[in-house]
Amino acid sequence: MAHPDTSGDEPVPAGTRSTLSGTAADVVQARDISGGVHFHGAPATGSGVPRQLPRDVRDFVSRTAELARLDRALLGAEPAGLTVVVGTAGVGKTALALRWAHRAADRFPDGQLYVNLRGYDPGAPVTADQALDRFLRALAVPPLRIPDDVEGKAALYRSLLAGRRMLVVLDNAAHIGQVRPLLPGGSACRTIVTSRDRLEGVLAHDGAQRVTLETLPEADATALIRALTADYRSGDEPGDRTELARLCARLPLALRVAAERAASRPWMPLAELIGNLRDESRLWDELAAGSDETHDGVRGVFAWSYRSFAPDAARMFRLLGLHPAAEFGACVAAEAAGLPMAAARALLDSVVGAHMLEQTAADRYQFHDLLRAYATDAARREEPPENQRDAVGRILAWYLHAAHAVGTAMRHWGRILAPDALPAPATVPQFADRGAAVEWCRLEGPNLFAAIQTAAKSGLDTVTWQLALAAESVMHGMPSADRRAAVHIALAAARRDRARQGEGQLLTTLAEIERTKGRFDDAAAHAEEALAVFRELGDQRGLRITLNFLGVVLLHRRQFGRAAERFENLRELQRADGDVEGETAALFNLAEAYDGMGRHRDAVGAARYSVALGRELGNRHFELVGLVLLARATANLGGVAEALTDAARGVELARELRDTRTEGWALLDHGRIQRLAGRYDDALSSYRQALGMFSELSVSQRRAWSLDGIATTYREAGRAGDAVHYHRQAAETARAAEAPAVLGLVLAGLAESLAAAGEDAEAGPIRHEAAGLLAQLDDPEAAARLERLRRASP
Repeated sequence: MAHPDTSGDEPVPAGTRSTLSGTAADVVQARDISGGVHFHGAPATGSGVPRQLPRDVRDFVSRTAELARLDRALLGAEPAGLTVVVGTAGVGKTALALRWAHRAADRFPDGQLYVNLRGYDPGAPVTADQALDRFLRALAVPPLRIPDDVEGKAALYRSLLAGRRMLVVLDNAAHIGQVRPLLPGGSACRTIVTSRDRLEGVLAHDGAQRVTLETLPEADATALIRALTADYRSGDEPGDRTELARLCARLPLALRVAAERAASRPWMPLAELIGNLRDESRLWDELAAGSDETHDGVRGVFAWSYRSFAPDAARMFRLLGLHPAAEFGACVAAEAAGLPMAAARALLDSVVGAHMLEQTAADRYQFHDLLRAYATDAARREEPPENQRDAVGRILAWYLHAAHAVGTAMRHWGRILAPDALPAPATVPQFADRGAAVEWCRLEGPNLFAAIQTAAKSGLDTVTWQLALAAESVMHGMPSADRRAAVHIALAAARRDRARQGEGQLLTTLAEIERTKGRFDDAAAHAEEALAVFRELGDQRGLRITLNFLGVVLLHRRQFGRAAERFENLRELQRADGDVEGETAALFNLAEAYDGMGRHRDAVGAARYSVALGRELGNRHFELVGLVLLARATANLGGVAEALTDAARGVELARELRDTRTEGWALLDHGRIQRLAGRYDDALSSYRQALGMFSELSVSQRRAWSLDGIATTYREAGRAGDAVHYHRQAAETARAAEAPAVLGLVLAGLAESLAAAGEDAEAGPIRHEAAGLLAQLDDPEAAARLERLRRASP
């Protein structure tokens, strides 16, 4: 935490007043098993410009008039900011949007954003909240700067896109609610939405233009078949191609599936293939009487292609329909089918070759929503219930044990319960380092939430809560609403399962979620619930970890004396139990408490010992936290040069670990020490980098301290006017965060900057408000700042 102007050990040299820069609790939480991984959607290019468009569709046929209409609507003399492409399923809306987007990409030099909203997928659609989270990450917003709520995300998104020439493609939107928060506010951006719905509200309210996509004209449909089969077949009668196009309802998705089957059987006359398809379509008509005629045609083609699969490939296809999400990897596909990887890849290649599944990257696949619905239906119809349960169990087992492996690889301290709800599969990935685990999180993180939901819906309570605990390190990168929802689902499952250990662990997870949002009362309440559970179980380790968390809450509340007493006792308990990791965590938290009390020499001793233990454990996260706290206390004793070295190494370690949260925290201290050394440009750089890692709603107190650090640096550099500007922002942020302790210290700084700028009349009321807030605190820094305010008052 912060240190006061005067030390309990010896005077701090003039000009070394500090401002609170954060707690070690921000980087090692109550039972934090990871430092918080943040996974992203499609990464931006090396230039930082997002290029998210999926690859263009090959053998794109015709649609000349529709492309011209998009040109006029989006690039014409009076362009519309928004165009909606509407049409039935499988008609080629996505293909048209992507063909136009790739052709026009150079007209949008600031980047292209793309999201498949999966509005018609059998599973849960992508919400506006989730889509905004992905877009903000693609726009290089650090995860900790992303607001919690949809309105906050949308406001930040619009601000970032204002003035940029960007293209946004919102694919497969089901309703207005998915679309409206994703619409840019500026006139330089263009947006394409594809939907089966006409989205009348968007057209009326947002001034959108509509491009309606009909089925392909007969000539274009037969041309597409000819283009897709030309390298494999010759001598087909034009009339047969026309009949094949009719049976496919002249829909591009069905035409591609049918053409692939024809291409794979060059020796079979097209008329015979057509006869088989006609028979399959009649069968489907009987199974789906009363359905939409166009959809019947598409599903008839799917059935025709599906029936052509070898039995193992057909089984792979339908079992993939039981996967919790539309996108997945080869390993989990192998588990779904209960096959070795080599055999699974061969079957996946067969399904991809038939255009019944899309391969998006090496060992990554995704379903079109119609094909996923067909695969799911095929599994329900053809697989006995016990086979379906077994396949879902194998899928969930893979996620359960893979998430546990990730948590183990990323673990800093705490406890990870070994999952035993399902046996470990053979294909569980192993991670050589944190970087490999972070990449897995980026790919599979969104599927874990879907897996938790699937486990709960399947009545697998033990799997549900164990999966949520195993996935905790991954969930740090989820949108906070999804993370909180997942934990509540798991907590309900643990209570139904009467799994008190799991319930206690999940309560500490909820406590941590509330703590990171600055809701310390709620955090403490959840932690006290967890304590009651651990006492009932006689779980001493769980008790100590939770007591550590409650000590962290005391640090946040600036009750340093009580926190020091808590951590002193904890250190002895951890040492007596031989828990070196626990002792290390208690030590650097103790260092922070001592520093807040003004006991800087004691803080140096505790921090230095925590660094030594962290190195002994090979725990680089512990090492860096100890180094930053060591640097803080050393600087408070006047050892600025030595402190600079330790702080710089702490920042370097955080970057090596790809730990955004810890890096921002370390940068605040590094900036402060650079300021104490008179290196104002370096200090401003560090504070601004930290500011870029925190947001108004996600970590508002950290944002306030970043702004306060910038302001204080400007004032000490003789730029009082700039200092006032940033101090006002810091005060607004602290006030919005409802953090009175932070607000009191920031307002004290604002009063000093106003006085330095010659604005004494305004400084008076600010001093009065700051004094009232600081009088409620009893730590040395607050007392010193309060005394300085009183001396400055006329």
